[in-house]
Amino acid sequence: MTDTNEYSPSPREAGGETIDLHRLIAVFRRRLKLFAAVAAGVFLIVALVTLSETPKYTATANLQINTRTQEVVDSKAVLSGLTPETSVVDTEVEALKSPELAAAVVDELRLIEDPEFNDRLQTPGLVGTVKGWFGLAPDRSAPTTEAGREAERQRVISGIGQRLSARRVGLTYSMNLSFTSESPVKSARIANLLADKYLESQLNRKLDATGDANSFLGSRLNELRQQMQTADAAVSNYRIANNLLSSEGFTLTEQEISAYNQQLASVRAQEAEQVARLRTARAQLASGSSGDDVGEALTSQVVQNLRAQRAAISARVADMSSRYGPLHPDMVRSQRELADIDAQIQAEIRRIISNLEAQVRVAQERTASVQSSLSAARGALASNSGASVQLRELEGNAEAARAVYQSFLDRYRQTSAQAGTEQADATLVSRASIPTSQSAPNVMLNLALSLVLGLGAGLAAVVLLEMMEAGVGTTDDVERKLGLAAVGSIPLVSSIAESADRGVSPIDFAVKRPLSVFAESFRSLRTSINYAAGSQGCKVVVVTSALPGEGKTTTTVGLAQVSAIAGSRVLLMDCDLRRRAVTRAMGLNTEAGLVELLQGKTTLEAIMTRDEESGAYILPLSNVVATQDVFGTQAMDDLLAKLRGSFDLILMDTAPVLALADTRVLAAKADMTIVLTRWRKTPARATNTAIKMLQQSGAYILGVALTQVDVNAQAKQGYGDAGYYYSEYKKYYSA
Repeated sequence: MTDTNEYSPSPREAGGETIDLHRLIAVFRRRLKLFAAVAAGVFLIVALVTLSETPKYTATANLQINTRTQEVVDSKAVLSGLTPETSVVDTEVEALKSPELAAAVVDELRLIEDPEFNDRLQTPGLVGTVKGWFGLAPDRSAPTTEAGREAERQRVISGIGQRLSARRVGLTYSMNLSFTSESPVKSARIANLLADKYLESQLNRKLDATGDANSFLGSRLNELRQQMQTADAAVSNYRIANNLLSSEGFTLTEQEISAYNQQLASVRAQEAEQVARLRTARAQLASGSSGDDVGEALTSQVVQNLRAQRAAISARVADMSSRYGPLHPDMVRSQRELADIDAQIQAEIRRIISNLEAQVRVAQERTASVQSSLSAARGALASNSGASVQLRELEGNAEAARAVYQSFLDRYRQTSAQAGTEQADATLVSRASIPTSQSAPNVMLNLALSLVLGLGAGLAAVVLLEMMEAGVGTTDDVERKLGLAAVGSIPLVSSIAESADRGVSPIDFAVKRPLSVFAESFRSLRTSINYAAGSQGCKVVVVTSALPGEGKTTTTVGLAQVSAIAGSRVLLMDCDLRRRAVTRAMGLNTEAGLVELLQGKTTLEAIMTRDEESGAYILPLSNVVATQDVFGTQAMDDLLAKLRGSFDLILMDTAPVLALADTRVLAAKADMTIVLTRWRKTPARATNTAIKMLQQSGAYILGVALTQVDVNAQAKQGYGDAGYYYSEYKKYYSA
C-alpha cells in the first residue's frame, strides 16, 4: 500500500512560490464586501473631516542671506557675517522656527488674547461638549497664578510654531517664511512680523556683541595698563639696584669699556710711534752718525740755528786757513768757536734723545693706565652679567605686557569705531501679501487621498483577514497548510438543495438524491479509498476530526450509504462512546451495543442492524457509558479480525482526536484514517496537532477531506479547488 503520508509537492510548489493572479482575484472576490465596507468607511471619514475643517490661509515672506556686505569701516567686525554655505543657510532656516521669534510675535500682537491661538478662549465644539458631559473637558477658567499664565503663554507660542513653516528655496540662499491662519490678513501680518523680528534679532546680536566686546576690552585695558606699568617699574628698579643704567640701548659699563678700548688703541699707537722714533735715533747713533741726521734733530730749531752758525764759522775758518796759518789767533779762535758749536749740537742731540726716552716712558705709563681702567671696567661688566640675565627676563615681560596692551588698545579703538555700523546678515526680499485663496484643506486633493487611503485600507483589511484566517478553504490549502493530500470535499446540503429538498436531512440526502453533487462527493471519497487500497484491499477505515462539529457522522453515514448502494458489503461502527452520533442519527435505541459486545455480554448478530434504504450494516452503541478502555483490548482485535472476513468496508465513526484518546487507539488498528476539517472554520493549527498525534500513534492517514463546503461560495471564491468550477459542471447533477 502506498504511504500517502509522504505527500509529494506539486510542480508549482517544487519550483518555488509564484504569484498566482487567479488566486489573488479569488481572495479579493471572497472579501469583496469587507473591502468595500472598509474602503467606503475610510473615504467617508476622511471626506467628512475634510469638509468640516475650517479654511486656512498661508502667507509667505521671502528672505535672502547676504552674500556680500558693505565695508563701512576697514576693520574686522566683532560678530562676523554669515558665510554663504549650505549648512549655514539650513541653520538660519531652523533659526526662523525658534520659539524666541514666536514669543516676540505673541507678545507684540497679544495673540494670547486671540481665540484662534488660545484654545481656552474658543467656543467648545461637538467634541468639547461631549467631553464636558463626561467631565473630560479642559479647564477654561483664566489662570490665576504666574505659573499658570506662563504655561498658557507657552502653549500659544507652541501653537504659533506649529503654524510656522520655513524652508530653503532649492539650493539658493533664499528662504521662504510662511504662516498659516484662519484669517488671510492675520497670516500676512504675522508672517511679516516674524521676518522683521528675525532681521531685528540679527542686528541685536551684533549690537550686543559689539557692546559686550567694548565693555570687556575697556575693563581689560585697565588691567593690562597696570600690568605694563608694573613690569616697566620692575625693570627700572632692577637696573638701579644692580647698576645696570643704560643709554642708547647699552649699559654705562658697556659704554665705558667701549671708550677704554678706543683710548687703549690710541695710546698704544702713540707708544709704538714714540718707541719707533727712539729706536731709530739710537740705531743712527750706533751706526756712527753724529746725530745730525736724527729725525728729531732735523726738525729742531736750535739744531738748525747751531748748524747755521757752524756753517758761517766753517766758512770763515776756510777763508782764514788760506790766509793764515793754523796757529793764527783768529784761526784758533774760529776753530774753538766751531768746536764749541759742535759741542752744543751734540748736547742738543743728546737732549733730543733724552726727550724721546721720556716720551716713550710717558706713553707706556699712559697705556698701562688705560689698560688698568679697561680691566677694571671689564671686571665690573663681568660682575653684572648675572644680573643682566634677570634684567633681560624683566625686559621681556615688560615688552610682552606692552605688546598685549597695545593690541587690546588697537582692537578697542576699532570696536568703538564700529558702533552703529552693524548690518543684518539677511535681507527681506519680498513681504508677505494677503492670500486670496485658502491653502488648507485642499478638498480635491484630500478626496483623492481619501479614495487612495480607502482602497489601501480595504486591501490591508483583506490581506490582514486573509493572513489571520486559520481555517482551510481549498484543496490547495489542505496540501499547503496540512501537508497531506486532499481526498474529498463534502458540500453543505443547504448550498446545493433545491426548494423541494429543503426538508431532507443531510443523513438521508445521499440516498434520496443519489444523482446530486452531495452523493457524488461520497462516491469521490470512496474512489480515493479504493485507489489507495489498490489490489491489497482496505477493510477498516477510521473517520475522525480534530474538533467536534466537523461533520464526521454525516460523512461516515453518507460514505457507508453510497458504498452499500454501489454493491459493497459495508459495516458502519459507532465508536464515539460519549456522543453516540451514528446511533442517534440512524434513530437506533438499543440496550446492548459495541461495548457490551467487547465485554462478552452479547453477540454480534444480536446488536448489528441493517439500513433498509442503503443496505449498510450498523453496529450501534448502547446508552451505557464505558469507563474502561474497550478499544485497546484483545477483544477489539478479535472483533476486527472477524469483521474483516465478513465485510468489504468497515467504517468507524470516532470521537475528535483532541478530545479523547480512543480515536488514536482505533486509528492504530485501522487500515487507514481519514481526517475531516470543516471548510473555513476549523483552525489549521488544530488539524495539524491532530494529525501529529495520529502519526505518533502509528496511524496511516489517507488524507484530509473538507466538510460543509458552501459550493456556491466556493464556485465564486475557491480558486484552486474543484468546486471553483461547479458552475461549469453543475448541469451533470440533478435532484
